[in-house]
Amino acid sequence: MGTTTRPPRLSWTTVAPVLALVVLALSWGRDPGPVLVVVVAAALVGAVLAAVHHAEVVAHRVGEPFGSLVLAVAVTVIEVGLIVTLMVSGGDEAASLARDTVFAAVMITCNGILGLSLLLGALRHDVVEFNREGAGAALATVLTLAVMCLVLPTFTTSRPGPEFSTAQLTFAALASLVLYAAFVVTQTIRHRDFFLPVSPGGAVLEDEDAHADPPSSRAALTSLGLLVVALVAVVGLAKVESPAIEDGVAAIGFPQSFVGVVIALLVLAPETLAAANAARRDRLQTSLNLALGSAMASIGLTIPAIAVATIWLEGPLLLGLGSTQMVLLAVTVVVAVLTVVPGRATRLQGVVHLVLLAGFLFLAVAP
Repeated sequence: MGTTTRPPRLSWTTVAPVLALVVLALSWGRDPGPVLVVVVAAALVGAVLAAVHHAEVVAHRVGEPFGSLVLAVAVTVIEVGLIVTLMVSGGDEAASLARDTVFAAVMITCNGILGLSLLLGALRHDVVEFNREGAGAALATVLTLAVMCLVLPTFTTSRPGPEFSTAQLTFAALASLVLYAAFVVTQTIRHRDFFLPVSPGGAVLEDEDAHADPPSSRAALTSLGLLVVALVAVVGLAKVESPAIEDGVAAIGFPQSFVGVVIALLVLAPETLAAANAARRDRLQTSLNLALGSAMASIGLTIPAIAVATIWLEGPLLLGLGSTQMVLLAVTVVVAVLTVVPGRATRLQGVVHLVLLAGFLFLAVAP
């Protein structure tokens, strides 16, 4: 009697993006009731988790440091889509949404993802080491972008309020693109070794995934396609869910600016999970590349995209940070520099960054 061969089962990572797209098609343009809100939220979480998986498959295929760019750019696509759609429907109340979201993304990446990665790595090895040349270059780029796009609008005088003039916004957008492009060239072509892990003696090591069998080209292309589907579903479902998010924030008495924090937490969930997984697998350099690369992409790509969107968006675009936000940014700068310069860290540095994130979240709720 012959044996029966069972067909391969579809994995949840294949089903989730497609199912999320179906939920998006069925819910688009409808007024979601409580049940539909829950269904959309579940599909949204599934699409985010699936996006993490497929981005990691593609990243494994192309190798580091190219792989870290895949998820960073993908997350930025989600962020821009959410900000623009909410600004279109939010009117003047959404004038500061881009600032709130981008600043929240910077704090989450430079304190949350970075701190979590350091803590997870140090819990396994007490002291973790990383490539300080690459981390320092990435941090310098992030800080320059943050000051140029989020701090200077508070002090310019061409427009009243924390707002750039058209010429200033154009310059900031172009400068952001130049800085991001220069960093990508540095990371992937000119000084690729700066973004690879180092040994305790400081020697650059090969990519951690180099000795593992990479996925086939077919598997990588399939994951790339499903990643695109998942990202489309995330943007669309988040748009469907956005009224519930705004109503929920208002119902619990949080400031309207907290909507930007919710968006940032949502779009950075894939990065956070991917960085945490990498840190647990002793790939701390990948975690740092993800954290700082995401912060850079969040400013360097989002601000130019929003600048282009202002051509048809009505109302002001408030980008300048308030005094409390600037203090938090300044402390983050000092702490991040002290973390990166030595090229090694302990649990303490991880906890310090996580406490800074907690302080940001608390002050976002109770300013």
